[in-house]
Amino acid sequence: MFLISTRNFPPELGGMQNLMEGLSNALLNHGPVKVFAESHNESESYDQTSNLSIKRVSGLKIFRKYRKANLVKEFLLLNEIRACFFDHWKSIENIEKNILEKTKSFCLIHSKEINHPVGSSLNKRVLNALAKADHVIANSKFTKEFAMKLGVKNVTVINPGCNYPLPINEEAKKFAKKIYGNALPKLITISRLDARKSHQNILMTVKNLLPKFPNLKYVSIGDGDEKGNLLRLRKELDLENNVELLFKSTEQEKVALLEQSNVFVMPSVIYKKSVEGFGIAYIEAASYGKPSIGGIYGGESDAVKSGQTGYLCNGNDLNAIYETLLKTLANDHYLELGANALEFSKDFSWEKIVKKYISLI
Repeated sequence: MFLISTRNFPPELGGMQNLMEGLSNALLNHGPVKVFAESHNESESYDQTSNLSIKRVSGLKIFRKYRKANLVKEFLLLNEIRACFFDHWKSIENIEKNILEKTKSFCLIHSKEINHPVGSSLNKRVLNALAKADHVIANSKFTKEFAMKLGVKNVTVINPGCNYPLPINEEAKKFAKKIYGNALPKLITISRLDARKSHQNILMTVKNLLPKFPNLKYVSIGDGDEKGNLLRLRKELDLENNVELLFKSTEQEKVALLEQSNVFVMPSVIYKKSVEGFGIAYIEAASYGKPSIGGIYGGESDAVKSGQTGYLCNGNDLNAIYETLLKTLANDHYLELGANALEFSKDFSWEKIVKKYISLI
């Protein structure tokens, strides 16, 4: 049996949630899985249709982590566990090392959550927590190097797996066709509206590209803190006809829009303590045969092979984004890049990725 303790799990949305769901389901092919996760408004309906055995923990956040830790410890003591997996250093922090010695333990790291100054109290907590795990798993080479500079020992790189591509129903295909109309080229970003995702610079680049591509359409799917700024900027740049900002969408609508796009655009930058640790969205796009434009600052180079499956560029530099998109779109070059991306994405199937974990047990 495998145990998963996670702060991030569906039906809550997000990349980490998808990662932990994908890992949990992939492990089912190797044995039973018990998941300890946070409660959510729609947990009951999700759990009823899941193949996983899920224990939800509710209550105030300050007490919830201790309740979950106690439940995990009790389960570890009463059952034969082949391996346990923790999504965050805080998920393993309150589990005593002597209890973990009964099994193999893995703790995942991603970048932002461990980004604390060396010697600070938070840095010491991170190091003490991660030292309990048999294997610290970084989501990219960048995250491994970053973690080691902060004092983390014995880090192994295992990229996240990808649940895509998903089959797309006809209703969703019609929805996407209505959004895009007869536009060409069709650009898309799927992410939270965070400052580090460079949505503002993408909008300004779209404005600069219109003289060459007057039928261009850019679709952004996601919500977040930058929503108001982007709505204002779209109006200021007179881009209402060329830029669609979708703050909510179903999974089917999202993948239909992705499938009908030409290029995925997300040249992420460093914002405060936040940096792109990997970028599973690039692999999701690749699984539909779409090349990606990623940033140069984080772990994107594990997810986008620049010049082969897309390009990496400086998301702070409008000219760099413009020139990168120009060479991607020129002479339909995106078709060749997209074909390469599709082949590359097959290396990220959960069937392949989970075997890397199993080999360490």
